[in-house]
Amino acid sequence: MEKRLESGLKTEEDFYIRPRKANKKMKAAQTMSQTVYMYGISGCGKTAFIRDYMGKRRYHYYSAEQLDEEELDFPLNEKQIIVVIDELHQLRTDELREALIKKIEILARRQDVWLILAGRSRLPSWLSPIYYRKVFTVIEEEDFLLSEAEMMKYLNCWGITPTQEDFDTIMRLSYRLGIVVRLVAMELASGRSFDATYIERMRNDFWDYLDCHVYDQWEIEIQEFLMQVCIVEKFDKHLAEMITGRSDVEKMIGTAEQLGNFMIFKEADSDKRIYEIRLPMRRSMRRRLLRTYQKERWERLYYNAGLYYELEGDTPNALKMYEACHDTERIAGLLISNARKNPASGHYYELRKYYLALPEEKIRESMELIAGMSMLQSMLLSIEESEHWYEELMNLESSFTGSAKKVAKGWLVYLDIGLPHRGSMALVDILKNAGSLLMKRKISLPEFSVTSNLPSQMNGGKDFCEWSKKDKELAKSIGKIIEFTLGKYGKGLVNLALAESFLEKGEDSYEITNLTNKGLMQAQSGGKIEQCFVAAGILSWLHVLNDHVEDAKELLLNFQKKAEEKKATKLLPNLTALQIRIGLYQGKTAEALEWMEQAPEEELVFATMERFRYLTKVRIYLLTGKYEKAISLLQRLQYYAEVMKRTYITMEVGLLLAITQYRLGNSRWDEIFQKTLTQAESYYFVRLISREGAAVSKMLKETSWESKNPEYLKEILAETEKMALAYPGYLKVATEEAVFSENALKILKLQAEGLSTAEIAGELGLKIENVKYHNKQNFKKLGVNSKTAAVNEARKRKLI
Repeated sequence: MEKRLESGLKTEEDFYIRPRKANKKMKAAQTMSQTVYMYGISGCGKTAFIRDYMGKRRYHYYSAEQLDEEELDFPLNEKQIIVVIDELHQLRTDELREALIKKIEILARRQDVWLILAGRSRLPSWLSPIYYRKVFTVIEEEDFLLSEAEMMKYLNCWGITPTQEDFDTIMRLSYRLGIVVRLVAMELASGRSFDATYIERMRNDFWDYLDCHVYDQWEIEIQEFLMQVCIVEKFDKHLAEMITGRSDVEKMIGTAEQLGNFMIFKEADSDKRIYEIRLPMRRSMRRRLLRTYQKERWERLYYNAGLYYELEGDTPNALKMYEACHDTERIAGLLISNARKNPASGHYYELRKYYLALPEEKIRESMELIAGMSMLQSMLLSIEESEHWYEELMNLESSFTGSAKKVAKGWLVYLDIGLPHRGSMALVDILKNAGSLLMKRKISLPEFSVTSNLPSQMNGGKDFCEWSKKDKELAKSIGKIIEFTLGKYGKGLVNLALAESFLEKGEDSYEITNLTNKGLMQAQSGGKIEQCFVAAGILSWLHVLNDHVEDAKELLLNFQKKAEEKKATKLLPNLTALQIRIGLYQGKTAEALEWMEQAPEEELVFATMERFRYLTKVRIYLLTGKYEKAISLLQRLQYYAEVMKRTYITMEVGLLLAITQYRLGNSRWDEIFQKTLTQAESYYFVRLISREGAAVSKMLKETSWESKNPEYLKEILAETEKMALAYPGYLKVATEEAVFSENALKILKLQAEGLSTAEIAGELGLKIENVKYHNKQNFKKLGVNSKTAAVNEARKRKLI
């Protein structure tokens, strides 16, 4: 980073950069002589903006706290009088406000007065009546924040030319607040090296500023309240009451809102308000908390918050709080409680660091923890570790008698059925035995999930391809036993399993629909919404296969509303992925690329519960020509499928790998394709192949594969051709460079209007990181390396 400062030639005031958005609003207000109310956190630059805007013009400036109402008695004047009343947040009592409010209203009505009001909070409630009678121009904190271009210009004024990486760091660290940007500029101009030590010092300098110039000016009571609630990222009234032990939380929140723009709030369900304290304040307040309170006192706050989250069923947040206050007993208790849930409804993967950190002796104290560790290690593909804990549970069960033995035996049966790596080959006998033990009341089983929140039963919690070979026979022989053994999770299972098996084999649509609707009705009558998701998946695929893709989208949209009403949040990620996959048949490329921003990142960690979303990602990689990424992810899925005995995923991965190799011109494609076709034929799975339509139609004509069943070959050729004709653009290579999402185009349009990244993020309700991601993608697609060039190129292409 280059640094130079020509000292003596300029003063710091000369370096001031007037924010464009605030300036635009101010000019408009001045033209109409409209009263201005400006607000923002301390240090955002309100007073500096007023001073710079006024320049050499004469104006009356008052600090609200020290203002005598008589000072606002101005005689009528032929020339415009400019009156600035700053620091309105300092009016903390009704008496002070009442004394000024009438004077402010009179001034706001006068034609010869331009009134400018400033404070730290959004328009205070006591000022609202005047605002509605005499509309103000409101200049928000966001309007004072410097845009990227303004930031760079300001740094250049100090003789600083940062690298792009350093500039991005400065943008992130400074929050684009005037006071912080100034601190950064002063430090860098003095020759400080821009490293981790400097960043930490600069952050602490800003926190010191907040401590001395902001927090210390408040009443002790409000300081304490905000210190206490700052231990959490978000809170509502009840959580604040739990943490602080106060009964006047709403009053405290009201006072805090008047003091400054420190809190963001939104309305949640049941008219509940959720408050979020902004990051700089949250961090600085936590530092203040640790400096002010004794260890036992702040640990009690974290304990109270943990207890609240535990009562609300929010296990991940509860564990964070208990970890902060070092309460190992509560942590162990929560992990035991979570282990009683199945992987689809629990938080095994999310809480793995807590489970894996438990000492072995602690795990051995609880059969639930032992079973939970066996399940978790299986999910993490650590088969030996999983079986080790299974053996531990067996040893424990053999030493028990009475009710303890019954419970331990139930956990063993649960693991026999549910351990992902064990497959489904021996499940018929296991389920028969489990049903018999349940009827005799010799065991009690924990809850199961046969779908793992996927829209499939055959390829859900476990792989049931082998059962498909004898679907009708098994439905008759063990259907009732399975439904009984699985309880609520078994309602509708048999009919839905048959429907999915028939769907994959390309059987009669009427029969598939009939079975699916029967299963759906059973699941809706005292069953689980996970089975309803399976029904929605089967029916939506039927719509797609019959060239009614719009009906499929509508069906899934309706199911989404139902899932949200039922608060079945664990289903939503896979539901969205299914909607994206079906959208690919419609050519919804932009929608798919938008989804990729929230898709799980396999490069960071491979999570087995994300398999359905990974397979959706692979298809988008194929769509955008990212074949190396597709192969890398498919190889990981291939290993997972092999270890976990996932036959369907093995075939699906083989098919997608063959498509990838075919597009790369690799002759190995046919070897992989033939192997997949042979395996699919052994199950008579037609739709596994035909569902890929246009992506495999040419391959079927060019392969040297010889079918053992002429009828099967005839069906997949006919079905695939039908799909290729219905959806000719499916997975057709359309590079990202040719596709702009709706948000990407909106961003280009707003950039053309001169808005900064943060302003665009606020306008579109996106995170700044998302806007930056779109910027990089837009540059790449347009073949440019700057915003100005991107806007010019977009105009040339008539995109904006």
